[in-house]
Amino acid sequence: MSDPESVRIRPMTLADCDRVSEIRVLGWQFAYRGLMPQPFLDALSATADAGRRRARFMEGDGSVLNLIASVGDEIVGWAALGPYRDDELRAGDAELYAIYLDPKHVGTGAGRALMREALRRCAALGHDRVFLWVVRGNARARRFYERAGWRADGAEEPYEVAGVSVPELRYVRELRGASGS
Repeated sequence: MSDPESVRIRPMTLADCDRVSEIRVLGWQFAYRGLMPQPFLDALSATADAGRRRARFMEGDGSVLNLIASVGDEIVGWAALGPYRDDELRAGDAELYAIYLDPKHVGTGAGRALMREALRRCAALGHDRVFLWVVRGNARARRFYERAGWRADGAEEPYEVAGVSVPELRYVRELRGASGS
């Protein structure tokens, strides 16, 4: 268990892209094992992801905030958040696009610290609520979100990975008094 005081959260820099991509790929391979086709997960490439991530980071308009969680000198987690990305009229709502940890750090408190800071930043930007999408079968992530005050709101979206249906559920979190704990 990481001492919550030892987890530092900061904005991501261009230099962090390789490690963030490694965490994202490891996170997908860990979280979605048995939920997505294994050949798809095995074929994920941190190198290819890093190239796309660097390009998006450099072309970004500032609307997406990428946060890094580190313990000591090691980057152990990443979260991305920004405006809600749906055609529904939800002016002023935010979305947590991603939150991943290096699997070695799951259960250490680093994810909770990263979530708290992501929610704090959303609230500081004036958002009243934040949404996220989670794979329906990802019980571990759903428990994590529910412990942090998120609730499924009944919306479900089809998602397909390598020809396999992997439905996602939408969760919502009100930000008034957000602590994310």
